[in-house]
Formats: sequence, structure tokens, C-alpha cells
Amino acid sequence: MPAVNLRLFNSAPAEELRPMLRDCLAVPRWADEVLAMRPFADRATLLSVAFSRASELSNDELHLAMAAHPRIGERKNGDAWSQAEQSGVDQSLGSRLVSANERYEERFGHIYLVFASGRSGEELLAILEERLANSPADELRIVNGELAKIALRRLEQLVV
Repeated sequence: MPAVNLRLFNSAPAEELRPMLRDCLAVPRWADEVLAMRPFADRATLLSVAFSRASELSNDELHLAMAAHPRIGERKNGDAWSQAEQSGVDQSLGSRLVSANERYEERFGHIYLVFASGRSGEELLAILEERLANSPADELRIVNGELAKIALRRLEQLVV
């Protein structure tokens, strides 16, 4: 769905907006809560509410949301969001990223997820290495924060 203004976001049928919100964050409850809180007085309030709600995901919701994201360094056909967000990832890092992703997934049981926009592949790899020292519970909370940042960035681009 192309970008919409706040007036349209506030008035459009929920079934038209739900897919757009699910592209921002693949958590049905989150999308439904944001839609239920309409109308928003201004864009800043919408973004604040959306970020707040995205920061409070259950573990099941975190895993659901992660399933909608490719691994760092992977190109997933049809996923324009992730391709743009990972544009700083140099494909020459290939084997190093594959190896690091495997170690991360073995340790935590889920993909490495990070707010990648504006970051280089080397930076993303260094962050992954640092996060391997986290406990599984701490890492899930960090992932939740990263998902909230991704959702906010995407929503900022969709509601202008």
C-alpha cells in the first residue's frame, strides 16, 4: 500500500489498513490495537502509541514477528522493506554472516534481528557478536526493542 496521510489513516476501513500495519510488524494484536485507538490527533501520537505497543510483545508474538524477517544478509524475494533496510550489508561478508547467523540461531533458537537501516554489514556483524553474550531472556527483550524500532521506521514511511 502506498503512503497515506493521517486523515486517511484515521478514516479508512480497518481491513484496508491492517495489511499495511502487518507489513510494519507481523503481530495481529499490535495492528488491531493501533487501529482500535483511531482517530489520532496527530502523526506524533500515532507513532508514539504504535511504538509503545510494539515494545510490549509476548514471547510468542516476538517469534511470530521474527518469522516475517529474513536473516541479516539474506535477500528475500518480494520483501522490499528488508532489502532496503539491509542495503548497507555488503554481500562479500557472505560466509562470515552465514557462520555468525548459525551460531546465533544455535544459541538462541531464533534469527538474529536488528534495526539494520543505515548500518554497514560490518557493524551488524559486530553487534551480533556482542549479543551472543546475552542470556536468552535478555536477548528476547533486545529483539523486542529492535522490532519496535523497525515497526516505527516503517510506519513513519507509510503514514506521512
